[in-house]
Amino acid sequence: MAETTRMALPLLEAGQTQKHVTVNEALTRLDALAAGVVASRALSDPPPGPVEGLAYLVAGEGGGAWAGRGGQIAFFDNGGWSFARPWDGQRVWVADEGQAVVFVVGAWRAGIGVSESGAATVARVVSIDHVVGAGGASATPAFIPDKAVVIGVTARVTETLTGDGLTGWRLGVADDPARYGAGYGVAAGSFAHGVTGAPLAYYGGTEMVLSPEGGAFTGGRVRLAAHLLTLEPPAPA
Repeated sequence: MAETTRMALPLLEAGQTQKHVTVNEALTRLDALAAGVVASRALSDPPPGPVEGLAYLVAGEGGGAWAGRGGQIAFFDNGGWSFARPWDGQRVWVADEGQAVVFVVGAWRAGIGVSESGAATVARVVSIDHVVGAGGASATPAFIPDKAVVIGVTARVTETLTGDGLTGWRLGVADDPARYGAGYGVAAGSFAHGVTGAPLAYYGGTEMVLSPEGGAFTGGRVRLAAHLLTLEPPAPA
């Protein structure tokens, strides 16, 4: 059966019977591809209990019902899997990453700017929920990635920060405990909006540090988000 060039939508034949079958197939395929949204690009095998209409970017070479479909768009339709080959410049939103990716040089690449060689500037927001323990300064795990250029850090208190005499808190890193601000509120719902005069590059995984003001911490929880850029080199020749 003849198909369209880009999305491989089936075309009606002259004198064809049961035209509705072909039309419905084309509409289903169009619905999956034109939406420009996939659930994930982290799976190489189909997820258990797939949901009708959800689409995925097949990771690696693919396995199971996705075997040999690496890099393709897989979408669940009418109880089975259908596939679409991507085209250069195609862009989709990856829901579980919260970012868009574009197909360039044979692979899906994240980036606010992607060259024809596959080099990219990637804008990301990396988040972590941090439980604040009893004591003085509380360090998070090292969640800022190596060679990240951080534009700023935001935070939200999700469980009230407690402590005798505690009046506020500072947000920073080990060598500058107030780099991203001071005097932030301790009540649940309080937020931090920390920016610097210029973006800062970090080398090696970097942890954030929360420091108490007016007393010591006894507990609480804070959700932190680092707003950053990373660089991707050109794809191998």
